[in-house]
Amino acid sequence: MKFFNTMGRSLEDFKPLELGKAKLYTCGPTVYNFAHIGNFRAYLFEDMLRRTLEYHGYQVTQVMNLTDVDDKTIRDSRAAGLSLNDFTAKYKKAFFEDLAALRIEPAEHYPEATKHIGEMIDMIQALMDKGFAYQSEDKSIYFSIEKCPGYGKLARIDMTSQRVGERVRSDEYAKDSVADFALWKAWDEKDGDVKWDSPWGPGRPGWHIECSAMSRKYLGNTFDLHTGGIDNMFPHHEDEIAQSESANGCRFVNYWLHCEHLTVGKQKMSKSLGNFYTLRDLLNKGYTGAEIRWALTGTHYRSKLNFDFSSLDQARAALRKFRDCFVRLAALPEGEAGIAETEALCARAKEAFGAAYANDLNAAAGIAEVFRFTRDVNGLMAKKQIAGTAAKRILEQYRDFDRIIGCLDVDAALAAKPEADAEEDVPAEIRALIAKRTEAKKAKDFATADAVRDELKQLGWTVTDTPSGPKAKKL
Repeated sequence: MKFFNTMGRSLEDFKPLELGKAKLYTCGPTVYNFAHIGNFRAYLFEDMLRRTLEYHGYQVTQVMNLTDVDDKTIRDSRAAGLSLNDFTAKYKKAFFEDLAALRIEPAEHYPEATKHIGEMIDMIQALMDKGFAYQSEDKSIYFSIEKCPGYGKLARIDMTSQRVGERVRSDEYAKDSVADFALWKAWDEKDGDVKWDSPWGPGRPGWHIECSAMSRKYLGNTFDLHTGGIDNMFPHHEDEIAQSESANGCRFVNYWLHCEHLTVGKQKMSKSLGNFYTLRDLLNKGYTGAEIRWALTGTHYRSKLNFDFSSLDQARAALRKFRDCFVRLAALPEGEAGIAETEALCARAKEAFGAAYANDLNAAAGIAEVFRFTRDVNGLMAKKQIAGTAAKRILEQYRDFDRIIGCLDVDAALAAKPEADAEEDVPAEIRALIAKRTEAKKAKDFATADAVRDELKQLGWTVTDTPSGPKAKKL
């Protein structure tokens, strides 16, 4: 397997610390609002990574943090007149509901920042003891980037113009504002009742120390993979590296993977710009989690993806075609025809599909292989070269694809009652048009058959030819 390692800006062979196992840390949500679909593009990329590792035989231990104390959660909980815990509980619950809707596999650990304050204090104290951190006049603790010669190596920051001793208290800041960053923020009135005791006085952790402390607790001082959106690279991931490597005296992470932005009208989707959709917005418009997942995972994770509703409509059409194929396969009569040819087809498709995702999660190539496979399967059915036993093998291969894709839903398609499958569900007018189309096709009058098909479409129906005859479906 190969991944593009942001640290070296190159494609590298994946060599885990422990044979057959992969330790993965994924930056989770700040629970001050509903996550938008730009956030979920990153979480879906991380799910694709996890599924790909599992597909290729790795045992994955994944940690995804929940940031439930930071500048934003404190600001918005106070504005809402709620305690920090009551305010964030709503968004934690919503986040897990959204993960389930998108078929994102659960991580092994979801540590919450507020439940790991002790681990953060321990790491800050280690940084103080080693001379990497200091206390400012307001009693806050800052990391001294002057003491960290490798600072800036992930984001490729030129440190020559950095002025010694400048500080930044905010959790988020730009590359041109590089400065000593807050590890522990001394309590002030804006924090309300959000504070914890520490050796340096009451206060709360900075955002960056949270992930360093929690990743160390659950994955150790050094682990295999760390992921996040491209926004996380600086300052968050850069600061994590500085803290962790300074405190632990060893390399922090071996592979850094970052997902590009989801855009709307070529602008980055973000809450600050107000150009975002939550998952719930899309579900309320009638789209399914499967359709949203398909639309957000078909482009390579290192390429920007522009969102519009046509992409969801295209996802709906693609998934419908796959599910129609599944139903037609299940309807084939029992028999042994085409077994050898089917086995060869499935073996080739599985190899090409797995290789695509093993090559830096090349989802576009993987999905193209599924379309190619489906075209070949449809060809075999059209020529009546396969029967029930071969069909079962093909359906198993689709289930295998879905171990990574996660939204083909073979068994759900087979269990569902086909729309307008029963004769009495189809109006007499539509049945008459279908019969007319069938007769035209038998007479090789394809112009008439096509005209009838178009008329059916105008009336809100589509017709699909299956081995057991034409099937009507309401659009």
